Amino acid sequence: MTTEKKFPEGMVPLDERGFTFLCHPGVSCFTVCCQNVDLDLYPYDIIRLKHALKIDSETFVRKYTDIKQGANPYFPTLKLRLTDFAKDSKACPFLQETGCSVYKDRPAACRTYPLERAVDRTLSTGRPDEFYFLTNHSYCHGHHEDHHFTVKQWVRNQRLDDYNLMNDLWSEVDTLFASNPWKGEGVGGEKQQLAFLACYNIDGFREFCDTHRLLNQFRLNRDLKRRISREDTELLKFGFDWLKLLLGGKTSLVRKN
Repeated sequence: MTTEKKFPEGMVPLDERGFTFLCHPGVSCFTVCCQNVDLDLYPYDIIRLKHALKIDSETFVRKYTDIKQGANPYFPTLKLRLTDFAKDSKACPFLQETGCSVYKDRPAACRTYPLERAVDRTLSTGRPDEFYFLTNHSYCHGHHEDHHFTVKQWVRNQRLDDYNLMNDLWSEVDTLFASNPWKGEGVGGEKQQLAFLACYNIDGFREFCDTHRLLNQFRLNRDLKRRISREDTELLKFGFDWLKLLLGGKTSLVRKN
């Protein structure tokens, strides 16, 4: 019996030897990757960006995203809405002449580049295993820069840990959505609207929780309840668990008697 992991043809995960790459204003292709980009936004991306812009989540979604049919046939994907940039070209709305105006809070896909991350949840231990692959677009000259990173160094340098954690939690929920747990409701049914609220409109979900005293319905220790009440990231985690309960998935939430 073999436990060797097989990958699609042409995709080889990076090992401890790492890769060579650097992006900076001196590279001739600087900001080209911000133009004509097809970028999915995940729930944690939206929290970080709306805080950076000092706007609420509903305003962010309406102003900066388009709702599209993505890989999941039973739940919509949010795409970054591009703006006119040059002739026959569009760009990220946060691109300025000096570079990214939301760099500190840029989305996970921007942080991870030039790597792509894949997670395997089929292991018998139940613990996901992650793999990183190197992309190499012809327009990107950062690969020719003489600067070496291991994967661990890149993850630390780009501050990806929080994004990876939240995106793994999101992936579990998205997988549940892909099983069509709202059969019979149709597109835009009540449960799907609640799911959209909890995942993409954290400020609206906070109002929903307050109105329905949702936190009081579950056994939550005082410290966790306080953090959920104050921090959008903790509320999003709670929202994911609540959706699992609502839709018949596995959850750690326990209702009060």
